[in-house]
Amino acid sequence: MQDFDVVVIGAGAAGLMAAIRAGQRGRRVLVLEHTEAPGQKILISGGGRCNFTNLGCVPDRFLSQNPHFARSALARYTQHDFCALVQKHRIAFHEKTLGQLFCDGSARQIVAMLLAECGAVGVELRVSHRVTDITRADRFRIATDHGAFGAASLVLATGGLSIPKMGATGFAHDLAQRFGLALTEIRPGLVPLAFSGDALELMRPLSGVALETVARCGKASFPEAMLFTHRGLSGPAILQASSYWREGATITLDLLPDRDAAALLLDAKRARPKQEPKTVLAALLPQRLAQALAERHLPPRVIGEIGDSDLRKLGALLKAWTLKPSGTEGYAKAEVTLGGVDTAGLDQRTMMAKAVPGLFVIGEAVDVTGWLGGYNFQWAWSSGWAAGEAA
Repeated sequence: MQDFDVVVIGAGAAGLMAAIRAGQRGRRVLVLEHTEAPGQKILISGGGRCNFTNLGCVPDRFLSQNPHFARSALARYTQHDFCALVQKHRIAFHEKTLGQLFCDGSARQIVAMLLAECGAVGVELRVSHRVTDITRADRFRIATDHGAFGAASLVLATGGLSIPKMGATGFAHDLAQRFGLALTEIRPGLVPLAFSGDALELMRPLSGVALETVARCGKASFPEAMLFTHRGLSGPAILQASSYWREGATITLDLLPDRDAAALLLDAKRARPKQEPKTVLAALLPQRLAQALAERHLPPRVIGEIGDSDLRKLGALLKAWTLKPSGTEGYAKAEVTLGGVDTAGLDQRTMMAKAVPGLFVIGEAVDVTGWLGGYNFQWAWSSGWAAGEAA
């Protein structure tokens, strides 16, 4: 059995960051990855350009049963710290929108940077190593299909259930429970919403239509783009709202943000009474959506012959279209997993399990989930750094 000071299970964003920091402290570190290559989710993120952090990373943009838990890690290793690392490796990047930072080139640059940092401090990486058992006496013993390894500290960084085709599993959740750690409710997050019945009949022919909207769910509100799909709704505004949506609840869409829809329709009636409603609406909305809404909600007449009350009703719908999703598209399309290891069992400064000295849980496996737009990567960097400082 080979012995190390620290074994990190999972060579994703959080795991590699924990390994780097532990290695910088002079610890002998091994990273075990069950797939064939490290950083698989990093490579597909941001359309292949990796939205690696967000300039607006503040704790209230993270969901958790304990909304204060993430504060310590986020404050001790910030988005600016990670940007400095990116700049050190001369990786060009830009702000796309809403504080989101992307590589100018490829996400492969971020993976290469992390592997270079690991190499500089002697971190060992073993891919295609499947963990078969973990036990703990005075040290952890990690059995794999390529032999066993021992360590005083064990870092769980295997993520959640989202995108199983990338190798995602419930390993961290299962192992945490074996060591007595509690889990919060686990469900898909940042995920497209599915619909059925009349709503889906309207949406399916509109698949591919996108527009700026404000999506609201409860008290949460997101002014971003929305996309119709063959199963319902997607796009950044919907993905954001999905993290706040619960089964049986509704979402509300403002299809004309910052505009008075009813006033626009009534003005058009007076100014262009001979126009068809779909033509009037097409000046405000994508053409296919305009036609579908006109056919559904207005009589087949020119706009000058339509009553003001009908136009006001349509205007109200455009500003507050309330819909009840039938569900989500699940972990296959979810960008993250909501919930995870209960933060009540973890030390917020070190990410170590309070009842299991030497066991650390970081990244997506923990009940901390960020908004869309680089927040979850920053949680990975910050929580990984915190664990690497202590492991």
